[in-house]
Amino acid sequence: MTDGPQRGPAPLARTRSLPPWSLLAAGALFGGLAGGAYGVVKAPVYTATSYVVAVPAAEGSDTQTALGFAQAYGRVATQVAVLGDAQVWAGVPVATLKESVRTATSPDAPMVAVSATSSRPDLAADMANAVSRALTRHANDSARSTRVELQQFARATRPTEASSASPKVTGLVGAAAGGLLGGLALLVRPRRAPEATPAASVPGPALAADAHGQL
Repeated sequence: MTDGPQRGPAPLARTRSLPPWSLLAAGALFGGLAGGAYGVVKAPVYTATSYVVAVPAAEGSDTQTALGFAQAYGRVATQVAVLGDAQVWAGVPVATLKESVRTATSPDAPMVAVSATSSRPDLAADMANAVSRALTRHANDSARSTRVELQQFARATRPTEASSASPKVTGLVGAAAGGLLGGLALLVRPRRAPEATPAASVPGPALAADAHGQL
């Protein structure tokens, strides 16, 4: 009686397990593709910045007083009282100004930087200049009592380059994040227990005696 055709090893036995570093490579590749796609799809963002400076307006005031008022004006520049006037010159609602405009001050110079971001470079410059103009107007209305006035130092110009990250940068960030996630998955994955080696069988005493008697 002939034996049937012998089957080869099972498909699972023929399949070799992937090396551990494949998780890192797959994570970095997927993250890089996702980050690059996000950088291409996302609209570029432009930032324009204008500057105003606080100066002593009368005798009895000094640069330290002007410095203190510059810090205060930097905090109130994004308040509704200022943005309400700025919206007329910028042509956008107060909510848009509040979301898009940021201010910064220096501890060493009595200067306020007003920055605005937008997907339109011309609108970014218009919003920054409008808020600076409104802030200057509010500050100078009370210059007689504060003895400090604001003056325009530099107008915002239309930006020529986007301030948002390029697709190349977002791709690199995505690849780094994907590689990190792949490394974490590699650390927490369950480890396969080593296969047990069958122990050598030793004949019992009775079997050994029978075998000896038959000799």
